[in-house]
Amino acid sequence: MQSLFLQQSHDFPFEKIAAIDLGSNSFHMVIAQVTHGQLRITGEFGDKVQLAAGLVNGHLDDESQQRGLDCLAQFAQVIEDMPPGSVRVVGTNALRVAKNRYDFIGKAMDIMSHPVEIIAGREEARLIYVGVARTMDHGESKRLVVDIGGGSTEFIIGKQLEPILTESLHMGCVSFKQRFFEDGVINKSNFQKAVTAARLELLSIQDDYLDETWDVSIGSSGTVKAAFNIVKENNWSKKGITPKALKQIQKALFSAGHADNIELVGLKPERKSTFAAGIAILTAVFECFDIKQMDFSTGALREGVLYDIMGRYAETDIRERTVKYMLNQYHIDTEQAKLVTHTALSALAQVKDDWNLNSISSEDLLRWAGLLHEVGVGISHSRYHKHGAYIISESDMPGFSQQEQQALANLILRHRRKFSQSLDYRFTKSDQQDLDRLSIILRLSILLHHDRKEGDMPIFTLKADNKSLHAEFLPGWLDNRPLTLANLQREAESLSANDYKLTFS
Repeated sequence: MQSLFLQQSHDFPFEKIAAIDLGSNSFHMVIAQVTHGQLRITGEFGDKVQLAAGLVNGHLDDESQQRGLDCLAQFAQVIEDMPPGSVRVVGTNALRVAKNRYDFIGKAMDIMSHPVEIIAGREEARLIYVGVARTMDHGESKRLVVDIGGGSTEFIIGKQLEPILTESLHMGCVSFKQRFFEDGVINKSNFQKAVTAARLELLSIQDDYLDETWDVSIGSSGTVKAAFNIVKENNWSKKGITPKALKQIQKALFSAGHADNIELVGLKPERKSTFAAGIAILTAVFECFDIKQMDFSTGALREGVLYDIMGRYAETDIRERTVKYMLNQYHIDTEQAKLVTHTALSALAQVKDDWNLNSISSEDLLRWAGLLHEVGVGISHSRYHKHGAYIISESDMPGFSQQEQQALANLILRHRRKFSQSLDYRFTKSDQQDLDRLSIILRLSILLHHDRKEGDMPIFTLKADNKSLHAEFLPGWLDNRPLTLANLQREAESLSANDYKLTFS
């Protein structure tokens, strides 16, 4: 049987791609031309939305949402003619923690025709590292990469293109500004409180990172970029950011006494309000990791997303590597997984037009669900679908957005027992309908291989219409398989309770 892992073609389907980063502090978009496998940035757009500043009791307030939507309306004008798959929109910490994030996402998708993905902290760290590694060459040297954002700070140790350690801590320049510099006043007391709070956050990763060691330290994104420019413009260091240069920045902040009064050559006016908070976090990082010098990378999350788009077509998709790893890690019966997946993809090919399941993501989700549907068997057979759904929804899965993980977990949860089972995750009405239909295809494929006979590939034709599915088998095929027939009858009863009609002959 041929491999069920995609071997990507080197013929990249898009001439132009875009990455949009819905950050906690700023929204950014970068447009790139793709020529012979190389990226050329042709446009950069951004706005200091400060989404995290609008978090009130875990909910984004109307004002912050409107700032974000106004920014996205401007971005939409640039990408409105770009095809699906050529644009990725990723949300980070503020959207990860906002309880009403789906309200904002729904409004955003009314403005843009491209889906908004919420990425986990470690996935954000991985993408940041990809952006740095693709734009800076350090040969065989190991890098420590630090990215201070508005709501979180990411830490990565890696070598060449491969991350070794990835972590995301819940501290950023917007959240720390609200905690320690809310009224704009800057003094040694509140600055040191912010540094101490950051050091306490860093305790959870400090030993592991120091044990791993690194050769060079790299910073990316707003705070580090601002500090790097200030140091350069004021001739405070010829080696990037150093502890001595940080002290000079701190001295200037204390002299200013208030964010509005900061006058530092190289600092943009719109960054004044969050700069002290960012420098407090950076100071803690320098102290905890004993950093002597830090360089700045122009590449970060957005560039990482661009290269990730290319990777999904031009080389091995990181998601394929993740699925392969989980197959091995959880000792899944590979032959059974392949039989189920082959049948599921054959079924999808027959009904995708009738059920409007033509997107690449539908095929990918069904394939991954088929391969991983028994991921929970090693914990307990009687409830393995529930254990499997938990493993998928809670694991770090490099390359997957939170929506992709939750959709995959939904399919694995529903592949047996009650069709109506659901996770505590809100999908759009359209996505939920697609998942219902993919779930029916997966369930049918699994029950057709319930006897676990290798090489016994059922031959059938499928016809689908709205909420009905008819399967026609070769004459006499079901007569010789009473277990399969009984399973089909039970499945028809189960689906009928959920307004779906399954018939077969």
